[in-house]
Amino acid sequence: MDQNKIRNIAIIAHVDHGKTTLVDAFLKQTHVFRENQEEMNQSMILDTGDLEREKGITIKAKNVSVEYNGYHINIIDTPGHADFGGEVERTLNMAEGCLIIVDAQEGPMPQTRFVLKKALEFKLKPIVVINKIDKPASNLAKTLSRIQDLFLTLATEDDQLEFPVFYAIARDGKVWDEIPEDTNSEANIKSLLDKIIEYIPAPEGDAQAPFEFQITSVDYDSHIGNYLIGKVLSGTIKLEDSVVVSLPGPEKPEILTRGKVKQIMVKHGLGFTPIDKAATGEIIALVGIDSRAIGATVSTSENIDPLPIIEISEPSVRIKIEANTSPFVGKDGEFVTAKQLQQRLEKEAVQNISLNIEKTDQGSFYVAGRGDLQLSILLEELRREGFELQVRRPEVITKVIDGKKYEPLEELFIEVPEEYGGTVLNTVSGRKGEMISMDTDAGRTYFSYKILTSNLLGLRNILITETKGNLIMHNSMLEFVEQGPKVEFFRRGAIVSSDTGVTAAYSLNTIQERGELFVIPATEVYEGMIIGINKYEEDLEVNPTKERAKSGVRRNQAEITQIQLKAPKQLTLEFALFFLAKDEILEVTPKNLRLRKQYLTKTERIWSKRKNLSEIAKQNLVV
Repeated sequence: MDQNKIRNIAIIAHVDHGKTTLVDAFLKQTHVFRENQEEMNQSMILDTGDLEREKGITIKAKNVSVEYNGYHINIIDTPGHADFGGEVERTLNMAEGCLIIVDAQEGPMPQTRFVLKKALEFKLKPIVVINKIDKPASNLAKTLSRIQDLFLTLATEDDQLEFPVFYAIARDGKVWDEIPEDTNSEANIKSLLDKIIEYIPAPEGDAQAPFEFQITSVDYDSHIGNYLIGKVLSGTIKLEDSVVVSLPGPEKPEILTRGKVKQIMVKHGLGFTPIDKAATGEIIALVGIDSRAIGATVSTSENIDPLPIIEISEPSVRIKIEANTSPFVGKDGEFVTAKQLQQRLEKEAVQNISLNIEKTDQGSFYVAGRGDLQLSILLEELRREGFELQVRRPEVITKVIDGKKYEPLEELFIEVPEEYGGTVLNTVSGRKGEMISMDTDAGRTYFSYKILTSNLLGLRNILITETKGNLIMHNSMLEFVEQGPKVEFFRRGAIVSSDTGVTAAYSLNTIQERGELFVIPATEVYEGMIIGINKYEEDLEVNPTKERAKSGVRRNQAEITQIQLKAPKQLTLEFALFFLAKDEILEVTPKNLRLRKQYLTKTERIWSKRKNLSEIAKQNLVV
């Protein structure tokens, strides 16, 4: 493929600003599909994962290609949520330019800032696309002004301040190179494609130099096995060529593996097409090399000079994952052992470099990531694959510098209808959030805060409840700062089952007056399982399996109390993770989410509390 006929672009934006929708327009209007193919009537074509479609977000970065006027254009669709920023960071090195999509009403958002900063650090040539210009509350002049201010803040070179601007309704596949007088007028994406060819440079690199390729992603196919995805940075690769996979070492390169290229594939549309050779600038997949080390360099044995590892921002939150040890272990899942869990997490660590996975001496695992959404997505994927496991409450990652403890500080953005503005103010202030800005526009209020990650945990669920779901909230880590004062969070106590069996409507009818239940009649429970939330701070032990006492006395039907149970609270991963206390565990299975005490019997819990008090007394003892 002619290097000068290649264009590699990344599409970056804040979540829900229209990246994936714009990719749909590229695919449809460049005739990747036939007119009668079902994809022509689909949206979010690239978001193939069940969780991506359910949540309406891109989780994994993906690339496709289109052919236009003799040019091969590789398009990399990246996630828009800060929790998946690692996907953005590892894929930007494959591009020479980027499309920055900005909502015409919302303007640049926190994730816009994050992805643009990364793109400019990679020296990518930017093209701005202001999307959703048909929104009634869109303000194009204000949005463009805010975009220009953002570039002024983030640009590292003067020429980055000059960039083309397009206006779009990506949903309809319409793009204009100037503000249209009528958004209902005919339009397509050809002007944008022409600008990509004109403005975005061809990939650099010497096609005559030794072969060099950095692994950006690893995928798996049941027929061909693992394949390595990345861009050819220099040289040419052919079938049956011998290669070396290496990483930078302290003194000399670290050789990971050697192998022969069995297959070379290039992206055409959504799929891969086998080719005999690939040259500089092409984004390809290599088959036959036994390596899954993202960031490693593939080269010839005569030129082992590994590139620096792709730098990924530090994680800020971690959870502890263990094999399930509940009395109901093995009832729901196919994979229940610690060894099976370890194999799966090791696979995840290879494919997802933004997650840090550490095994403990006790056989459990600490999984660290960017935020609670990223971690809950991982747990949901595991349960859908048939795993049973148990999880402890998320905790903030700290580090010690010069004898002082530091913790992550985050930027928090919140958007709510104006009537919930006071609620947000009171709640976030109670979490020691420092307000940076507050704006009201078109009946909506926009907040920007700085807040410690430790004070941020669990806030999303609280605000979702308080705003009745009318909440847009995003956060991204800014830096590590010296540990500040912790907020003492009030948590209502747990309603704990004192018996094992099946819940009875008679018992639940009485218990529901004491709080909020998670269970319905005929639910299997065990001793120590948490079945609800108490009205008060202390835990409450109850027997939910007790039936109505039988009597030989005949009663009039009218004398029998009618049982009317309230609808139970539905447990979600996000809620359950942050409801957990230190002595509690979340049991995750393919069919159920259960909360339980670490020690199941009352006696065990009493002895554990006494032991803890004894340890505290010893630590406070002054000799």
